[in-house]
Amino acid sequence: MYDFVVVGVGPAGARFARRAAEKGYDVLALEKATVGEPLACSGHVSTDIWNFVPDSARENLFQNRIYGANFHTGGPEAESHLFYKTEEVSNVIDRIGLDQTLADCARRAGADVREHHTVTALTEHPNHVEVTVSMADKEGTQTFEARMVAGCDGPVSRVRQAAGLPEPDETLHGVLAFSDEADHTDHVDVHLTVPGFFAWRIPRGDAGVEYGLAAPPGDDVTALFERLTTQYDVETDRFCSGAIPIGPPETVSTDRIFLLGDAAAQTKPFTGGGILYGMTAADCAARHIQPHRPESLEVYESAWRQTLSTEIRMGHLIRRAYSLPEPIQQLGLTALAGEIGVHMDKPSSFFSKTHLRRLFS
Repeated sequence: MYDFVVVGVGPAGARFARRAAEKGYDVLALEKATVGEPLACSGHVSTDIWNFVPDSARENLFQNRIYGANFHTGGPEAESHLFYKTEEVSNVIDRIGLDQTLADCARRAGADVREHHTVTALTEHPNHVEVTVSMADKEGTQTFEARMVAGCDGPVSRVRQAAGLPEPDETLHGVLAFSDEADHTDHVDVHLTVPGFFAWRIPRGDAGVEYGLAAPPGDDVTALFERLTTQYDVETDRFCSGAIPIGPPETVSTDRIFLLGDAAAQTKPFTGGGILYGMTAADCAARHIQPHRPESLEVYESAWRQTLSTEIRMGHLIRRAYSLPEPIQQLGLTALAGEIGVHMDKPSSFFSKTHLRRLFS
């Protein structure tokens, strides 16, 4: 019997598998496809990402450095408002390569990482969980037993559904695609022109340029995306589409099953990004969950919320500004633009001494 079966080997799943294996637990991690594929989300992340991967991985993963963002309330030709720092705000990285690097870290720590294993059923018992799996290269199914199961299988989580856990508060529809022109500029463009959210342009160095947006269900994201690329007069390929969960439910665990990452909606409400939040929650889980002690899941629930809840709550407040009337947006952007002292993963840093000093200097 395994101590943990991890379902999904994205950033949160791979991180938890690694940390749990490093503590000496017997870990099986299952990925339904090839790790990192298909591409699930953008690779624009804070520089904190380098705390989660080996130093040797940086050269292969790094694509571009970002110092700020141009905010628009219209298209590319409309007036923009620059928010910037003198040091790097964020980096653009190889998103597929990140997943593969994190999975390799889990393997080296001792986790058994298996690709092309799709979980088809979960049955929770008083002392263990049965995990039924189909494999791409074999007929029939195989069943594994684990003391606990970590559901890290994304926004449309089979584990969450099988465990009867509540859904996220909201699910956005995100799309992105790429153009081939090299672009080493050091600012992203953010367009507050999408209902309830925004569109973006991210320069990825020699890897091209990423265009994307997210919107609430019911909006025609394809039409919105075509409008964005038409405004920039570009053709894109490698089109990706997926769900973005916003707002964690009241509980993300049962007696022997717990959720991490997008499955738990451990994401930033104001950007939809979840790489760093998911891995931070994974560290909380590995630190506190003991497979022989189901009551330790309550400690995990408390720990990750204590770590992330303030940032998530403030992220919701920031997102409300996306729906303000354009004249008010313009007024706010004009007043706040310039050098900033905020951290892109921590909305609470808006009230830091560093940012307030720069805001009123």
